[in-house]
Amino acid sequence: MPQMSGGQAVVSSLVREGVDVIFGLPGVQMYGIIDALRDEPSIRMITARHEGTTTYMADGYARATGKPGVALVVPGPGIYNAAAGLSTAYSRSSPVLMLAGQIPRSTIGKDLGGLHEVNDQIDTIKPVTKWQKRVMRPHEVPGGLHEAFRQMKSGRPRPVEFELPPEAMVEREDVDLLEPAPQERATPPSDRLTEAARLIAGAKSPVIYAGGGVARSDAEAELVAFAEATNIPVITSAGGKSTISDRHPLSLGSSLGPKGLVKEMMEQADVVVVIGSRFSLRNPAGETAKLVHIDADPSVIGQIYSNTLGLTGDIKATLVSLIDECAKAGSGSRPSPAERVASIKATLEASDDERDEPQDSILKSLRRGVPEEAVMVFGMTQIGYYSRQHWPVYHEKTYLDSGYSGNLGFAYPTALGAKVGRPDVPVVSVSGDGGFMYYSGELATAVKYGINVVAVVFNDNAFGNVARDLDQDFGGQYEVALHNPDFMKLADAYGVVGMRTEKPTDVGDLVADAVKLNKPVLIEVPVQRMPRPKLWAARAPWTKPQSGLID
Repeated sequence: MPQMSGGQAVVSSLVREGVDVIFGLPGVQMYGIIDALRDEPSIRMITARHEGTTTYMADGYARATGKPGVALVVPGPGIYNAAAGLSTAYSRSSPVLMLAGQIPRSTIGKDLGGLHEVNDQIDTIKPVTKWQKRVMRPHEVPGGLHEAFRQMKSGRPRPVEFELPPEAMVEREDVDLLEPAPQERATPPSDRLTEAARLIAGAKSPVIYAGGGVARSDAEAELVAFAEATNIPVITSAGGKSTISDRHPLSLGSSLGPKGLVKEMMEQADVVVVIGSRFSLRNPAGETAKLVHIDADPSVIGQIYSNTLGLTGDIKATLVSLIDECAKAGSGSRPSPAERVASIKATLEASDDERDEPQDSILKSLRRGVPEEAVMVFGMTQIGYYSRQHWPVYHEKTYLDSGYSGNLGFAYPTALGAKVGRPDVPVVSVSGDGGFMYYSGELATAVKYGINVVAVVFNDNAFGNVARDLDQDFGGQYEVALHNPDFMKLADAYGVVGMRTEKPTDVGDLVADAVKLNKPVLIEVPVQRMPRPKLWAARAPWTKPQSGLID
C-alpha cells in the first residue's frame, strides 16, 4: 500500500477514472491538489478567469464527450460562484464532479470567521448536486471519489460534490487506490419489458418523445434502431436535440410548440414512448394516451400522467432489450410512417419560407455557414430561444442549451469546455451582448490554451427580450439598456480575431470564414429589437400585468 498525500490520492484516483482535464482556479486551500496536478502529465488543467465558468466548462466538456467533467474551486465563495454552472448541469442531467476545498478540519462548523468559511457548505450545494461527500484524511479519498464516479455513472447522471480540508491534501499516510467505478446499466424486469412491447405493438398511432437522457446514456444509435424497428416517428425535446438527425425519415424535429402539425400528431397519439425526458412541459400528450416512460430516474415516471407504464433503467441497455421484445410482439409489421413524416416536414418547410420573422432569416444564415458536424451552444438570447424549435441538427451531441435553469452567460464558457473535449470539431457559441459580458474575460482563457471557439454575439445594447416585453406589456422598459465596449477593440485587446457583420444575415458567411481560421474568434452581429415570434403567442399569466390574484 503506497504512502501519499491527500492531493496525490485525489489526482491518482482521477487518473484511474480516466480524467484527462480539470477546469479550475488554483487557490490557497487547494495547494496540495495543485502540487499533485503539476506532477501528473496525463491530466491537463485549464485555469479559468472566474470560478463561475469552471462548472460551465466542465458541463460543456461532459455533454460534448459523454465523459464526466471536472471542476475545481476553493471553498465558500468558490462554491457559490460555481453553483450557477452546477445548476445548468443539474437541469441537463450532466455528469460534473465539483472538487472543492474546505477550511481546516478543526474549525469546520464553528463559525470562527476563517478564510472562505461558509457554514454548512455541503447543505448549500445540495439543491444542485445529486450526491455530496466530505473526507477528512488522505486514506478516505479513493473510496469517496470511487463513489462519486459511481454516482455519476449510475442512474440519472447529475453533478456531484467532493470536498476535503487543506491539511488532508498535504498530509501523508497509507492509501489504497481503487479500480475505476463501473458503469451500471440496469434494465427493467422482463415482464415489464414484455408488457411495454405488447402495448407498443398494438398501438395505432404511436409517437416517440426523446429527451436529453438519450444523450446522457450515449443511446443515440439505440434510439434510431428502436424507431426503425417499431416504425414510430420521433419528436425530441430541446434537450433531446441531436439525438437523431433531422434528415432521418422518422424524425419530426424538436421542441413542441403550442400548436401545429407536430403538436397535433402528439395529441392524437394513442401511445407515447417517452425516452429520457421528464415530459412535463405544456403537458404535451392527449388525455387518452397511454405512456410508456423509459428513464433512469424513477421519480419522473408517472409524475405528470397517471396512465403510465414505467420502465426504470439505463436508457441504452433498456432500449436494446425493448427492441428484442418488440420484435417478438410484432411491432415491425406496422406500416412505416415515413411518408406522413415527409409530408409534415414539407408543410412546415413551406410555412417556414413564408415566415417574415428576423430570427428565422438569421438562423438560416447561421445554419448555412456552420459545418454540419459543429457543436452549437445556444445561450439565453433571441436566436437561442428560436433555435430550440428551428435549428436543424445532423450529428450526435451537437446542440447544447442551458435547460430549464436558463442561465444567462452560460454559452461561451460552456462552448470552451466542449471544444476542449472535442478539439477536432468546430464549436460555435451564440450569445446576446448581455449574456456574453458575464464572462467575456474567458477570451483570455481561449487565447492562452488555444481553445478555438467561434463566439457569435448578437448586440442590441440591451437585455432585448426584457425590453420588448416591458414596452409591450408594462407600459415601458426600465433599466434594460446596456453600455457595451467596442467588441472589435475588446477582441483585439485579448488577441482574438474580431469580425463584425454589415447586416445580421451575413452572420453565416462570417462564421464559415471564422471556422477556417482555427483560432479564437469573436463575431459581433449588430441587431435591432426583434419582434416576439408567433410561436411565443401563448404566454404565462405572470408575464403580464394582472388586476387580481392568479390561481
